[in-house]
Amino acid sequence: MKRIVCTEPHQFKVVETEIPVRTEKEALVKVKRVGICGTDLHAYQGNQPFFTYPRVLGHELSGYIAEAPESHSNLHKGNQVSIIPYIECGHCIACRKGKTNCCTDMRVMGVHIDGGMSEVIAVPLDHLLDTSGLSLDEAAMVEPLSIGAHAVSRAHVQKEDVVLVIGAGPIGLGVMAFAKESGATVIGMDISDERLDFAKKWANIDYTINGANSPLETLQTLTKEDLPTIVFDATGNVNSMEEAFHYPAHGGKLVYVGLVKSHLTFFNPEFHKKELTLLGSRNATKEDFYKVIEMLKSKKIDLELYITHRTSFEEMPKAFQQWLNPKERVIKAVIEI
Repeated sequence: MKRIVCTEPHQFKVVETEIPVRTEKEALVKVKRVGICGTDLHAYQGNQPFFTYPRVLGHELSGYIAEAPESHSNLHKGNQVSIIPYIECGHCIACRKGKTNCCTDMRVMGVHIDGGMSEVIAVPLDHLLDTSGLSLDEAAMVEPLSIGAHAVSRAHVQKEDVVLVIGAGPIGLGVMAFAKESGATVIGMDISDERLDFAKKWANIDYTINGANSPLETLQTLTKEDLPTIVFDATGNVNSMEEAFHYPAHGGKLVYVGLVKSHLTFFNPEFHKKELTLLGSRNATKEDFYKVIEMLKSKKIDLELYITHRTSFEEMPKAFQQWLNPKERVIKAVIEI
């Protein structure tokens, strides 16, 4: 079979290798769709903090089961599946508390271990979810949308909240959609008017703010000086993440969904005065995946506009470099195998 390996920053190589041999606790999956996210782009550029080379990228995955243990009652050959790419240890303190998404020995497919840019992969059975009733595109998008669902769940967004989401990329869009689904008033912020227009149309948010044009003053006007009760930063940009401390209301929450390979600093008296709650949101849980699957099945999320670019497995290395160009206007790119 073929797989695509990121051998070093800015370098992909298509290689021939043996089809993996599964264990009794695994299934073989024919990968049909691979979504591209910020983690993949950062790894390719050499600035993903948890990454080593060489590595097979890809963790937004869907496909069909090619081989599974006959004794398994729920998953069989031919079933369409979505993959939970976070391989937890199962026994650390986080896992014991049900927070498998932040396991102390987390191995994320495509980051810590090889991912899904491969024609066939072996996946633990308990990390496969039946996605019959969804398209292959929808099944591959369950993972990135689950990141947003988890962040909103972690922040306990309520309908009386005023939510600011900074960053209108794929993850930020998911946060906006799920915050809106929770009934909150949602404000989107980005430095691209084009992305903000897309966010308003796709996620049905209430207001947009260009972060380059006096955002604090605009927020104060929109909220009648109260400021948002919950702020999510999904940019992965150090300057944005530090500026985000200015935006929550007194008694509010700041949630970091994005990740940056850097230290962050803030002015402690302001943080203390507001009695802010600072939260990190990492990955997603199986419950988040189930929530996204149900929303996709009920057509509460439309992916027709969300997926803007696609390419074949063979053309991916060439297309990937193009997707880094802002002029390409990529929201979400997908590889078809």
